[in-house]
Amino acid sequence: MILRLVLGDQLNHHHSWYKETNGNVLYFMAEMRQETDYTTHHIQKVIAFFQSMRNFTIWLRYKDCNVTYFELDHKDNAQDLVLNLKKIIRKNSITKFEYQLPDEYRLDKQLKDFCETLEIESQSFDTEHFLTSRTDLANFFKGKKQFTMEYFYRYMRKRYDVMMITDKDPEGGKWNFDQSNRKKWNGTPPIPKELKFQKDVSTLLKLVKDCEVKTMGNVDPENFNWPTTREEGLSVLDYFCKHLLIHFGDYQDAMHTDEKFLFHSRLSFAMNAKLLHPKEVIETVIGYWRERQDEIDISQVEGFVRQILGWREYMRGIYWMKMPEYKQVNHLNNKNALPDFYWTANTKMNCLNQSIKQSMDDAYAHHIQRLMITGNYALLTQTHPDEVDKWYLGVYIDAIEWVEITNTRGMSQFADGGIVATKPYVSSGSYINKMSTYCKGCFYKVSKKTEQDACPFNSLYWNFLDEKREYFKNNQRMSIMMNLLDKMDVEKLEALKTRANAIIENPNDY
Repeated sequence: MILRLVLGDQLNHHHSWYKETNGNVLYFMAEMRQETDYTTHHIQKVIAFFQSMRNFTIWLRYKDCNVTYFELDHKDNAQDLVLNLKKIIRKNSITKFEYQLPDEYRLDKQLKDFCETLEIESQSFDTEHFLTSRTDLANFFKGKKQFTMEYFYRYMRKRYDVMMITDKDPEGGKWNFDQSNRKKWNGTPPIPKELKFQKDVSTLLKLVKDCEVKTMGNVDPENFNWPTTREEGLSVLDYFCKHLLIHFGDYQDAMHTDEKFLFHSRLSFAMNAKLLHPKEVIETVIGYWRERQDEIDISQVEGFVRQILGWREYMRGIYWMKMPEYKQVNHLNNKNALPDFYWTANTKMNCLNQSIKQSMDDAYAHHIQRLMITGNYALLTQTHPDEVDKWYLGVYIDAIEWVEITNTRGMSQFADGGIVATKPYVSSGSYINKMSTYCKGCFYKVSKKTEQDACPFNSLYWNFLDEKREYFKNNQRMSIMMNLLDKMDVEKLEALKTRANAIIENPNDY
């Protein structure tokens, strides 16, 4: 008999494994402490994966597949992947072991090492999900010093003939409409009501609590609102096309105190669990737009396509090109601890309070909240990237290491020294004020610099540039700000640094 392992983020209904039912195949899935405990996860993340895995198992059995499934409290569950596999192999007289290539380095290594110990045949398979292989991006940038995402994105557009007129000319006359994707939302156009599933996950919540799994965040067990079946994932995609796409691009960078989701799709969990395929998501969105080009501008669609066809595939390529060393890079030599309020939202800074509270309540924040609020503050306070990685990997429902660590350690914290981002994404309070309504309800004043009620981002920003001068002196994209720093009055800079250091030394007082 053949044993096939399916991991919790390999829920691809269209995988070639399932095209034909084979009575000589046993599928194995398991909820394990190995996976709940390697970092502290958001409770909604744990529930979403377990629920999705259980639903996938129901689907497999509906297709007459032979499945062994270990719930978290199953009597035979050793809570360790290798121990469980050994047990299944012995019990079922398995003659061959097959698995789909994991997307996380730690699991990839664990399974490779395991297969080397086996006396039976083993074979790995592609997950048939991504639009690139693990090595495509490394091959694309071979011999290059910079790994510019935009060039890779253009290559992907051509390769998959996405929004192309000819093999060289993109629709709309340009490749990137990013300049059109930076509008602030001030109450109009109206945001459609959130798509609700309102599922009861009380049983799963009780299981996690009874097993004493350490989690973070909050959950309403009677109104769980994330897609955990392929059908629900498709309904989120359909809802995005019909109600949110029309304004997605315009306001994808906007932040608002009263609106958590704005026009974002919230498809990332369904995609990262592989309930939805990126190609079908892209084709569905483009197909919907083509029928309504008089209503929906190309900039709305291109901004969405860029995130999936460009950024998502690019980040995965960087991960496999640079791991495992990438997990240790700390180019800026930052060493501080992450403030306690990242787990409580107990801070007078309204932007951080809102973004962190939302993260804890919903296991969600969109990319600008992650990059320019929580990530920006962590970098300006020179937090160790290990601490930042751990928080982001745990708190967000869509966080799997291949996509989290490259976004966090690379894009957000500049810890890789410029592999992903050509400059650090830091700002004073002015950017936050420009893109959000957070500053209006804040205890601190964005217009002030060094006073006790001055926005902390203002002094932290200039202190950061001064502290890291050596790292940025040859960075062309930082030259304007570094020149301004050099020309700044000495006493003014000293006052900014005094204020910043007080914040860094006692972050939980602010």
